[in-house]
Amino acid sequence: MTEPLLGRMVGLPSSPEEAELDRVPNPHPDVTYLARFTAPEFTSLCPVTGQPDFAHIVIDYAPDEWLVESKSLKLYLGAFRNHGAFHEDCTVAIAKRLIATLKPRWLRIGGYWYPRGGIPIDVFFQAGELPAGVWIPEQGVAPYRGRG
Repeated sequence: MTEPLLGRMVGLPSSPEEAELDRVPNPHPDVTYLARFTAPEFTSLCPVTGQPDFAHIVIDYAPDEWLVESKSLKLYLGAFRNHGAFHEDCTVAIAKRLIATLKPRWLRIGGYWYPRGGIPIDVFFQAGELPAGVWIPEQGVAPYRGRG
């Protein structure tokens, strides 16, 4: 394992594959709860045209033994800025990387992509059983109607 990113000056990784995703011990593994990260200014590139794509990403997860360290998550998500991939690929790849790193009890991700070519593409992924007794709020992003 490399030195954690927290507390160090680091630049934006050149790709999601090269980005480090740090985890820290969950101080409350005996409690099932929800953690949410929202990235309202997520960007990537269309793999065909090279044009920028924009999304509002919402990640909900019920941690088990590990939490994602937020600085490393921010840098990981930022590494998509110059990465060419379709909306579905970006959204599912983020979920799979988090699952592999954290092994959460439950995870869902909503990728609310802004339209290009007149069609918005929203991508949703969920893994694990929905935890009993945990408040799972709506993700708070309306279906596309101008997103504003």
